[in-house]
Amino acid sequence: MTSSPAQAKTQATTADTAEYALRLGDDALVLAQRMGEWISNAPELEEDVALANTGLDLLGQARALLGYAGSLTDRTEDELAYFRSDTEFRCAHLMCTPRGDFAVTIARMTIVAAYQRELYARLAGSADVTLAGIAARAVKEVSYHLDHARLWMLRLGDGTEESHRRIQQALTDLWPLVAELFRTDELEQRLVAAGVAVDSSTLREPFDTALAPILAEAGLTVPDVPPAAG
Repeated sequence: MTSSPAQAKTQATTADTAEYALRLGDDALVLAQRMGEWISNAPELEEDVALANTGLDLLGQARALLGYAGSLTDRTEDELAYFRSDTEFRCAHLMCTPRGDFAVTIARMTIVAAYQRELYARLAGSADVTLAGIAARAVKEVSYHLDHARLWMLRLGDGTEESHRRIQQALTDLWPLVAELFRTDELEQRLVAAGVAVDSSTLREPFDTALAPILAEAGLTVPDVPPAAG
């Protein structure tokens, strides 16, 4: 028996939604692991705990998103997390670059949290109630991540000559990967039309607006470097 046009559309939307949730889940999962690498390695004992808690927040988001993706594809969150090859992960390159020094971690946390705050704030209005619920919880967590990262940006940027150099260099090294966060594609646009997803390209302006005062207050500049090819 052939599917009706309505059934075919529903099946396509389900497949697209699963892929979209997988992308967001992979971003959170991989970055959570990167944050976990700081346990027992952070510059202060309190920061050791803070970064671990940030990682746990991201891991919770990853579990919710991968669990949802799995429910749409008859797979478990553990299967998606542990039984895919590296080429099957959908995370942005910014999430999976090496941990680097503490300045790199703070620069990345600032960038990612500013991006995710805009993303989840809009995704909380998704027509997909599961994605909307995940986003509504996540936006509160990533808002805290951004507040915490901002304090360290100020401390490093307005600290010693060496700390300033390191945090500015970290921004410069990571900045070519930022543009990827705001690229959209046909799958995302299909879900945008269905009221499910957020158009990533529309997040760049509010992201830049949110980041500008943080960098200015820390005495840092937006790197003048081209985006990475991709």
